[in-house]
This record gives sequence, structure tokens and C-alpha cells, in this order.
Amino acid sequence: MKKIFRKEVIIGLTVIIALAILIVGIDFLKGINIFKAANYYVATYTNVEGLAVSAPVSVNGFKVGLVREINYEYDNPGHVQVEISLDKNLKVPHGTQAVIKTDMLGTATIELKMGADPTFHAVGDELEGVVASGLMDNVTNSILPSVGDIMPKIDSLLTNLNAVVGDPALINSMKRLDNITSNLEAASSRLAVVMSNMPAVTADVKNITGNLVKGSDDLTQLTEKMKDIPVDSLADNIAVIIENMKELSAQLNNPNSTVGKLTHDPALYNNLNSTISSLDSLFVDIKKNPKRYISIKLL
Repeated sequence: MKKIFRKEVIIGLTVIIALAILIVGIDFLKGINIFKAANYYVATYTNVEGLAVSAPVSVNGFKVGLVREINYEYDNPGHVQVEISLDKNLKVPHGTQAVIKTDMLGTATIELKMGADPTFHAVGDELEGVVASGLMDNVTNSILPSVGDIMPKIDSLLTNLNAVVGDPALINSMKRLDNITSNLEAASSRLAVVMSNMPAVTADVKNITGNLVKGSDDLTQLTEKMKDIPVDSLADNIAVIIENMKELSAQLNNPNSTVGKLTHDPALYNNLNSTISSLDSLFVDIKKNPKRYISIKLL
């Protein structure tokens, strides 16, 4: 009997120890340290969406506790009581609010907004529960009304935009722009052809430049040669010739000079004309009667 009793005691103790380890392990996984002293407070909310047991409780971003339990108040419909566990060294002033905040992923935490009262809550007191507006609430309350006000303006803007897009003047402008683009492409092609011929043009320019340089050298040589021409004596000779021509012209215009009589005496002209007529008659008669003037004797 003693051995059987001992076995039952050992089994019972083992089960108790296993249950204790299981409870401690579950609390540890929840973030609850049963070996650390803590004070408990409660707060009541009308909406605890996203809040879970072991959710952190912080003050100014520093974790000071966690959510211990969440229970629905059946005797106060529409309200949920949340029990929070705080560090025993933390003193909670009167007027402190337990604010539920929800992040963009929908996870809720509790942040304590410490009151300014010099007196403190007793352990187990109820704190004022506040639900902060989340991101979606801000969108619903702030952005959506603004969007509703903007929508008519957007509709008007789209209507005006459709009118502008459908304007024939704009369509014609686009067609002209297409033509301009085509002309630019053609001009670019011609420019490419010109640029491809630039090496030949450059070579021709070099040849022309060489010819100009050579012509300049020839002109320089000609100028040097012209420096050797006796310009002064040539000018003197030309001046003498001009003076002689002036004297000859003066004699031709003077009827009393020998040369002037030849050009101004009508008798000389008449005599020359009569002589020429007589010679002409003589030549005619010689042609008609050659024997009269030419005698040929045969031996």
C-alpha cells in the first residue's frame, strides 16, 4: 500500500508541476512575467478592435506594461473592460487616460497619457479609456469629405479637357505639328547628306586655298617684276608721244599749215579726184585696146 501511495503522490506532484510549468510558459509567451511584481488597473472602451491580450502598454513610447485581460461587460452592454498590468514602480496620477491607438496594419496598443494631478490612483482603479482615431477614421472624417468637394471640380475639369481635346483647332495644330516634324526629318536627312559630302567639300576648299596661295605668290612675283620696269622713262615717252599727237592734230586743224592744206584745200581734193578719174578711164581703155599701148614684135 505504501508503494502504491508513493506512486500516486509522485504522479500527482508531476501533474501539478507540469501544469505550473504550462501556465508559466503560456504567460511567458504572452509576455507576462509572473515573477515580476506588477500593479493592475482597468479601463472601459466601446471599441477595442485590433487590441489583443499581451499588447504593449507604453508611456511616451516606452513599454511599461501589457494588456492582461479583455472582458465584455455583460451588465453594461456595448462596453469592453480591459485589464492592464503595469510596472509596480510606476505611479499613475489622477486624470491619466489609457488611449488605444491603431497602426496602419490594424494592430492596437495602449498609450498612457499621464495626468497632471499630484495625487495618484490606487491599484485596481479604473482609468479613463479613450479610443484614438485611426488612419482609416482620419481618411473617412477628413479626406473623404474633401474628395467629395473636389469631385465636381474634377468632373468639370474633365469636361473642359474633353472639349479642348475635341477642338478642331487643336487637331489641325497637331496635324501641322506632324507636318513640321516630317519637314524636320527631311531637313535632317538632307543635312546628313551634306555632312557626308563635307570631306569632299573640305578637300575642294583646301585646293582652292592652295590655288589662292599660289596666285598670291605669283602676284607677289609680278609685283616684284613690275618694280623693275622703268616707269618714269616710259611715262616721259608717253608724254612726248602725246605732245607730238597734239602738234599733229593742231597742224591738221590749221588750214595754213602744210598738213592742214592737204586736209582743207578743196583744189587738192578735186585734182586728186580728177586724176583718179583719168586713171580709171585709162585703165578701161587699156583693157579695151591693149594693142594701142602694148606693141609686141615677133622676130
